[in-house]
Amino acid sequence: MVENNKTTKAFSLENYGIKDAQAHYQLSSEELHNITVEKGQGVQVNSGALAVNTGEFTGRSPKDRFIVKDEVTKDEIWWGDVNIPFDPEKFDRLYDKVTEYLSGKELYVRDSYACADKDYQLNIRVITEYPWSNMFAHNMFLRPTEEELKDFSPEWTVINAPEFMADPEVDGTRQHNFAILNFTKKIALIGGTGYTGEIKKGIFSALNFILPVNKNTLSMHCSANVGDDGDTAIFFGLSGTGKTTLSADPERKLIGDDEHGWTEDNKVFNFEGGCYAKVINLSQENEPDIFNAIRPGAILENVIIDDQGAVDFEDTSITQNTRVSYPIYHINNIQQPSVGENPKNIFFLTADAFGVLPPISKLTPGQAAYHFISGYTAKVAGTEAGITEPVPSFSACFGAPFMPLHPTRYAEMLSKKMQDAEVNVWLVNTGWTGGPYGTGSRMKLKYTREMISSALEGELDKVEYHTHPIFGLEMPKDCLNVPSEVLDPRKTWSDKEAYDIKAKKLATFFKNNFKKFEDNASDDILKGGPIV
Repeated sequence: MVENNKTTKAFSLENYGIKDAQAHYQLSSEELHNITVEKGQGVQVNSGALAVNTGEFTGRSPKDRFIVKDEVTKDEIWWGDVNIPFDPEKFDRLYDKVTEYLSGKELYVRDSYACADKDYQLNIRVITEYPWSNMFAHNMFLRPTEEELKDFSPEWTVINAPEFMADPEVDGTRQHNFAILNFTKKIALIGGTGYTGEIKKGIFSALNFILPVNKNTLSMHCSANVGDDGDTAIFFGLSGTGKTTLSADPERKLIGDDEHGWTEDNKVFNFEGGCYAKVINLSQENEPDIFNAIRPGAILENVIIDDQGAVDFEDTSITQNTRVSYPIYHINNIQQPSVGENPKNIFFLTADAFGVLPPISKLTPGQAAYHFISGYTAKVAGTEAGITEPVPSFSACFGAPFMPLHPTRYAEMLSKKMQDAEVNVWLVNTGWTGGPYGTGSRMKLKYTREMISSALEGELDKVEYHTHPIFGLEMPKDCLNVPSEVLDPRKTWSDKEAYDIKAKKLATFFKNNFKKFEDNASDDILKGGPIV
């Protein structure tokens, strides 16, 4: 039975196949913090936050993420390298092994939910081996009131057993760790890894199936904020493009920083109740919101701490992927509840290290779908061994690892919503200008902010545009507080012929990447690509 505390209700884990467990139900963040420290699984840093080490895995393991292939999923999922099929019988046997392993142990149980719009709420029960994994679930999912807990009925269950090791030859996994989604049984089964992001992204992946297939709602890997006039802006972008930085705008309220749905009745809602931010090179000066959120209730992952309890955010000796999770109320300027209406502008953020794409351009619906499916950014030289010049990186829908359906299904929903809501879609290059990485310079953040502000305020609706000769993008000729020559990337290069060569090279990368989507894409989407 569950231990008594102020929010306890009587239930056992027997119906999950977990027997004789000492289950702590709905412990507070403070209680879980203290248990973690008492058990020697974490330490308190000088800001009062908890710091833990996630062990062998300091990031997700995409090749060890599986989806059970059965009657519910077989004809819906886009099977392949991203969505790897798993046999239903093998899932059942592995589930039984995990629950047997957890039997008799001290466990932590949390009821929470995803989706801030009550019409789309997904109730979740999270059962964890570690107290800090449960604290992570407290931070990242939405927190029911005590009144809501009285009649709470979980629809999905997350079972998280970091110390359980699978036997690949017997269990059908690739190696000892795994994260498996079963849409029929509504279970996310995670083992062999302590990385908390697997919990968050497991439910995100589930919603990326449930909402489009069952609720006619577009699920998005994006951040969102809302202005004083109630206009919502959406920011898509891969790591390093400025998604978190640009959506944290002192003039606008944050809806959420990573996962959202866009409903039939034109609302945008956050899936989550918290933020999971990278902290590499974090400083109070550059990112005050995140820095100040690291206080009691926050969990730092894989950071280096000195003898006085101070965190060295520049030390990446454990991983480049150092992170912090915290409940969204640790940020001051937030929208409550995390729902916005009236989406008016969408920004696709890319850090183009080739220095080719315009700093801002306006997209047609076909171009928006094309660039959404492409999900382009670029890795710069020196970030990985052997990279001596920029390398293009494409991730469909700006979040391919979490998208169970074919990318064109999300893209077609986005196109329809854009047209129905008369949304402006902008491609914003936060990368290089005046030349590629190594020759040119990074686009000034103040210019990018000015361009986004001008788009949000409707100022870019009043200016003339001209067409990019290779990508066919519409580029504004003027923008307040931005030099006009910055707006046309070709003009920023001293060697115009070198620009044309590089632009054609990048266009070829786009076209080659898109070949795998062509059979499922409409003519309008196909026309949205480069014109050379």
